[in-house]
Amino acid sequence: MSIQGQLLDVTVVGCSRLKDTEWISRQDPYVCLEYANTKFRTRTCTDGGKNPTFQEKTVIPLIEGLREISVAVWNSNTITFDSFIGSGRIQLQKVLSQGYDDSSWTLQTKSGKFAGEVKLILHFAGTHQQQQQQHGHQQPKPPESNHPMSTPPPYMHMAPPTSSSYAPPPAYPSPMNAYSATNPAYSSTYLPAPYPSSTYPPPAYPPAAYPPTAYPSQPYPPAPANPYHAPGPHSGIYPPPPY
Repeated sequence: MSIQGQLLDVTVVGCSRLKDTEWISRQDPYVCLEYANTKFRTRTCTDGGKNPTFQEKTVIPLIEGLREISVAVWNSNTITFDSFIGSGRIQLQKVLSQGYDDSSWTLQTKSGKFAGEVKLILHFAGTHQQQQQQHGHQQPKPPESNHPMSTPPPYMHMAPPTSSSYAPPPAYPSPMNAYSATNPAYSSTYLPAPYPSSTYPPPAYPPAAYPPTAYPSQPYPPAPANPYHAPGPHSGIYPPPPY
């Protein structure tokens, strides 16, 4: 299957252990990708130092026969030209065959020395489409049964059962008769004695006289009680005479 014109999703995750090109301050790295005429540059990670993070995504149209992407990492300078940190090549064989690749790729200086690593996530949807075309994307048929399907019997109308179809329930003996049979002293019938009739309204009581009979009058103020005599030989003279 040709990859001409198909799209490759590329995500620049970040870099690690980069060569430090700054002597005083922290360096400000950025990543550049190049594939044929397609070029992509990430934002500058200010003060990213040796381990910058980007998390930026781009889409690259593929060309038949070109199976690698060039990558370069630079340090952004405000006064002088940007400083080169390192470069490398991203191989596409794994992502084109498996559909996914999240490897880290080595960077080298111009003299071939180690300059750090860059991590990319590559995703190619054409691999899944190619596998579907190879296998035909056919759904498996259900297995055929060796037993022929039997025709269900015709529906038969059943009439509801009548009351005569069931025997009546057995009659239970009266509990009063059964009790009388076990104890002959008691009669099978019981009639309570009638209550005496009462006349209504009840007879009237004799009226009571009102107001009631007056009590005998008493003199006011009441008569004085017996006078009090002090003990001793003297009569009731006060003060008593001297001795």
